Order: sequence, then C-alpha cells, then structure tokens
Amino acid sequence: MSTALAIASVTHVLKDLLNDGMIDHDVSGVIGGNVAVSALPPDRIDTSEANTESRLNLYMYQAVPNTSWKNIGFPSRNTKGERISNPPLALNLHYLLTAYGADEYHAEILLGYGMQLLHETPVLSRDAIRTSLAPPTPVSGGGLPPELLALSTSELAEQVEQIRIVHNTLNTEELSKLWTTFESKYRPTAAYQVSVVLIESKKSTKQTLPVRERQLYVIPFDQPVVEKIKSQSAPGEPIIENQKILEGYNLVVEGRQLRGEVVSVDISGIDVTPDPDNLKNTQIIIPLPAGLFAGIQGVRVIHRILMGSPPEPHRGVESNVEAFVLSPRIESTTVTITGGTGDDPRSADIELEVNPAIKDTQKVVLLLNEFIPGPVSEIPRSYSFYAPPLTLMSPPGPFENILIPVNGVQAGTYLVRIQVDGAESPLGTDLTGKYNSPLLTIL
Repeated sequence: MSTALAIASVTHVLKDLLNDGMIDHDVSGVIGGNVAVSALPPDRIDTSEANTESRLNLYMYQAVPNTSWKNIGFPSRNTKGERISNPPLALNLHYLLTAYGADEYHAEILLGYGMQLLHETPVLSRDAIRTSLAPPTPVSGGGLPPELLALSTSELAEQVEQIRIVHNTLNTEELSKLWTTFESKYRPTAAYQVSVVLIESKKSTKQTLPVRERQLYVIPFDQPVVEKIKSQSAPGEPIIENQKILEGYNLVVEGRQLRGEVVSVDISGIDVTPDPDNLKNTQIIIPLPAGLFAGIQGVRVIHRILMGSPPEPHRGVESNVEAFVLSPRIESTTVTITGGTGDDPRSADIELEVNPAIKDTQKVVLLLNEFIPGPVSEIPRSYSFYAPPLTLMSPPGPFENILIPVNGVQAGTYLVRIQVDGAESPLGTDLTGKYNSPLLTIL
C-alpha cells in the first residue's frame, strides 16, 4: 500500500512521462520553439500575449473513491471500538490534459503527442515509477529535486495493484462547467482517469495471537498435481503440515504424478532439482533454496522431456501452482530506552536481527503482546509498530538488522513477533502449549 504522498507521486510520474515523451519525439523541433510540461491549476497558466511559450499542462481536478476496493479491510474496529485493521483509502484520480499554443496549430500538435503517449502507456510499470521517484544521486544528478525528496517514500511502486490510465469522455456541458469553475479561458483538453491509488494508514492496531493449528482440505487439479505443501525442520525430523516454514527447512511437496523423466521444482522463479532418493510419485523433498525473502512463495513441479541427439531437456508439462508462506525468524533483540520513567509509557528503539534478510521494499510490522506467566486476570496489552521506510538507506538492502522505534508502551515483558509482507515469525511454547518466547523486556 502507498502513503498519503501517493497522489502527488502519481502526478509527478505522469508529468515525467509526458516530459520525457516531448523530448524523445523532439516536439520542440516540430513546432520550432520551446515546450513546457507542467502540473498547475488552469487559472495559474499565463495565457497573455506576452507569453510565447507552448505548454502541455496536466491537472488533477478530482479524486473519487474506487468502488471495487471500497469495502476491503472493513470492519476496521471491534465491538469495543479498538482499531483492528487499517483499511486502504482507494482512489480514482481524474486529470485534464490541456494544450496551450504560442502559435497557430501548436496546441493541436502538443495535445496529439500527449494523448499518444498516454494511449501507449496504459499501465505505469513499477520500474518506471521507481525511476521517476528515485532520490537524487550525486553521480548522475538525476532523480527528484531536493524539495520533492519525500515523494520517494510514497511506496507507490510497491502497492498491490498497478496504476492504470484510461481515456475519459467529457461532454460539452461537463467541460463548460469545469472551465467555468476554473475561471479560465478554455483550451483543447482531454480527460483521463488514473486508478487505483491505495493509501494505507500505519496506525497501531490490536492484533490477537496466532492460531497454532488449522484444518485444511485440498481439492486436486489436473495432473501432475501438487496437493499439499508440508515442511521438515531438518533431514530425519518429522514431516509436519501447517507448521511455520523457516529458512533452512526442507520443503515437502505432496501430490500425484510428481515423478517424471526430468523433474525440477520451481520455487518463486528458482529452479531446484530434487535428489533422486527424495523423488517419489506422490512426494518430493527438497531444501529451500537460498535467495528467498519472507512472504508468499509459489511452488510448481515441472516435467521436462528429453529430446534430440544427444538428448536435451525440452519444455514439457507443469503442475498447478501451490503457495506457502516463508516466515521470518527473530534471531536476537536489543532494546534501548529513549524516554519514559516510573509509571509513564516508554519510548524505545528495538533492534531486531532477522532471518531471512528483508528487502528495502517490504512492509515490516513489529507486534508486541504482554507476557503474563501465571493466570491471566485481565486482557494483556498489545501493540503494533510499522518499521520506517528502508528505501532511503545506504547501502541498499537486504537488511538482516532493522531498527524500529516504539512509543507509548507500558513497561513490562512482551512476546515479540515480526510481520514481513504479512508473513509472521513463530512463537515458542512451553510444555502446556502456552506461548513463552521470544521475549523482550522494556524497563
């Protein structure tokens, strides 16, 4: 999800797209003069005779809710009024692309090039957004100007849904009302809808402890079929379903018709060739490959066919894709108190060593639940805190150690968990099944 800076970031990326397009198509040479690209309100555009500069202006005149995402994440509060989720603010942005010509036909030329650029770019790619919103670099001098540096933290490129550009049709009455509201002289204009922008709050939410056991029923698909994903903490250890999968574990793929002439297992784009001793028709055991990050991973079994002389593996058939979650693991914690004494809430910096390392684009949430060793007579306290953006750190990630500031926390001992893109670290239990680790103490 994006931050509140996403709206301005979308406008900047679109302006950057139009500006680059004007340069790439040498529009200045076509009209024989300078071309400016701006994102100003129409009433601030100088249309006087003294202004001889041709201009393409992009103006966001309206932001409306996106109906498809309107109810995602609700309800956001429980019956006690406590916040349990942060539903996204989903918006469709409406823009006017207006051409101003210093001479005859200039406006039509600029509008034609501008509409062609937006028509040929129906989706803003994540790479294009990252390039446009990149912080300035001392080597190339490119990137955002210093006054707009905050836009690089909008997380627009990392939101779930990509940004789409759609040409809208406004009739004469609608255009007349808009330009009357602007109190400006009408110029050739095209309307566009840009969607969807997802803005999510990072306020603390009340999180319950995880369910330790789940019952799942799998319906098989066409052959070869992956039916279940299980795991094994180490060779020779029990194969367990529904346990949290951590780095260093073995992945156990169960299904039908898994054995083939040449078999490989694709795990989120990384090909793993199973050991022949661990390859059966109904089960494949493979070690998790290096290079995976915490979060949802996809698994599929690939059968390749040997063809040619000498025989070479060629594309054959593939199974359905089954997902599993690679959970992070907290290796160590360090607490540095930064404020608060006595009965006052504490502020602190909590440093976590995690495995696997975290990418600078992943969303990290720290969860604290009060640990009460004996019988519980009142509801334990719980807190959640978002890690600050990692995109501006140098050198870039992945990071094995992250620092998360917390505030408003009562002194005490807490069970600590971390969520990385929704994948949650495990908790340890005692002989009675009660959660008892990992713990940290805030004094």
